[in-house]
Amino acid sequence: MPETIEVVLAKPRGFCAGVDRAIAIVERALEVHGAPIYVRHEIVHNKFVVEDLRAKGAVFVEELSEVPAGGTVIFSAHGVSLAVRAEAARRDLRVFDTCPLVTKVHAEVAKMRLQGREVVMIGHEGHPEAEGTMGQSEAGMYLVESEADVERLAVRNPGNLAYVTQTTLSMDDASRIVAALRERFPAIQGPKKDDICYATQNRQDAVKFMAPRCDVVIVVGSPNSSNSNRLREVAENLGRKAYLVDRAEEIRPEWIAQARTIGVTAGASAPEVLVKDVIATLQRLGASRVRELEGITESVTFPLPRSIAKSSAGS
Repeated sequence: MPETIEVVLAKPRGFCAGVDRAIAIVERALEVHGAPIYVRHEIVHNKFVVEDLRAKGAVFVEELSEVPAGGTVIFSAHGVSLAVRAEAARRDLRVFDTCPLVTKVHAEVAKMRLQGREVVMIGHEGHPEAEGTMGQSEAGMYLVESEADVERLAVRNPGNLAYVTQTTLSMDDASRIVAALRERFPAIQGPKKDDICYATQNRQDAVKFMAPRCDVVIVVGSPNSSNSNRLREVAENLGRKAYLVDRAEEIRPEWIAQARTIGVTAGASAPEVLVKDVIATLQRLGASRVRELEGITESVTFPLPRSIAKSSAGS
C-alpha cells in the first residue's frame, strides 16, 4: 500500500429520518405493548438492524397469516398494498406504518387513479416498495425499470397518463426514464415534487462529491438495500472501483492495496456503528488519517404515530 492512506467520509451518510422513525416505532411498540411485536418483512434492508430488533422481541414475518388475530403488526419502511391493509383490517390487527415518504407516493397514486389516469411506476420489479406501490390499485398500473421498458409499454390511453417513482432509485437513472416517458407520452403528468426521497438524493450527491477525490469507494449496506446499491453504482459511473459491504469483515485487502484515498459512505438503512467498524478495519490495513468531507447536515425528523407516542408517554 502507498505510505500515506486517507479515509474520507461522505456527508451525509447512513440512517435517514424514515429509518430512525421505523426503528423507533418497533422499539416503542415493544415498550408499550410488550413482545412479541410482529413486523411484516424486514423493517429496513439491513441485517444488523433486523438482528438487533429480533433480539429485543420483534418477530419478522413474510405474511400476515403468521400474525395472531388482534396482534400488533408494523409494516416495513417499503410500504404495503391495499390488499395487505384490507387483510390486516379483517383480522383486527393493530397496524403501524413507518416511512411517510413512501406513504406520500401511495397517496399520489390514489389521487392519480381518482382522476382516471393510468399510472406508470418507475422502479425495480420484486422490490417490496415497488410491490406495495403497484398494489395501490387493482388496475391501471404499469412498472418500468428501463428506457427499453418504456419503448415496449402499451397503455390504454396515452393522453391520460401519470408516473411515480420508487423513492430509492438513482436520480440519474430515474431522470433518463422520465425523459423517455415524456418523449413517448408527451401528455404524461408527474408528481408535483420528485418522489425520490431527500435522503436518497443527499447521499447520492455526497458520493458524487466524494468519488472523484478517491481511488476506491466502500459503501456500507446490505445486498438487498436498493439505495445502497445505487450509491455503489453512482461511484462506479464516475469511474471509481466501488464495493458494497454488509460488515467490515467483508473488506478484502486487495481492494485497497494501491489506494491513497478511500471513500466511505453508508446507505440510509445502515447504522453508523457499521461505518466505525469499517474505519477501524481500514486503519488496521494501513489507513493513517480519517476525514469527513463537507456536506449537508440533515435536520429532517418524522414524529412517531400519535397513538403510540401517547401510550408510551403514559406508560
